[in-house]
Amino acid sequence: MRFAQVRTGRQFVLALDHGEDFLGGLTQFCADQGIRAAYLPTFVGGFRAARLVGSCGPLADPEAPLWEEITVETLEALGGGTLAWDSEKNCLAPHIHVAAGLKAKSAEGRVSHLLDATVQFICEIPIVEVVDDSDGPALMRRRSADLYDVPLLAFGTGI
Repeated sequence: MRFAQVRTGRQFVLALDHGEDFLGGLTQFCADQGIRAAYLPTFVGGFRAARLVGSCGPLADPEAPLWEEITVETLEALGGGTLAWDSEKNCLAPHIHVAAGLKAKSAEGRVSHLLDATVQFICEIPIVEVVDDSDGPALMRRRSADLYDVPLLAFGTGI
């Protein structure tokens, strides 16, 4: 187990409108506001289409991360996640998961890691900034060579 007590900073509610790119809009907003670490306690909205981590076949190694993806269309989504700084790529690294109901299939569900999505109608996203007293970001994303090179959450030096 790893943990850090964090200090929250500014709080926002971002509304992404019909046709906007979810991750593109979110990361652009964070860049415009100077947000390098945050969490999304939850968000709600509709997606015209979304790419999720998933597979339609058997998993070769159930313990390994899955790098395949599926595309689903016309869904209602509830999600949340963290926004941490990737120091290797020098950019924001969102880690977002969604539970989504496919509207055309009696709201049949999909739950997975969100890779990309296009907003349908509206997506309402509360954003809570996490701040650090040092110059670095409070939350970092670092790859773990011991765990299939998965990017894991790490904590800044000042917290």
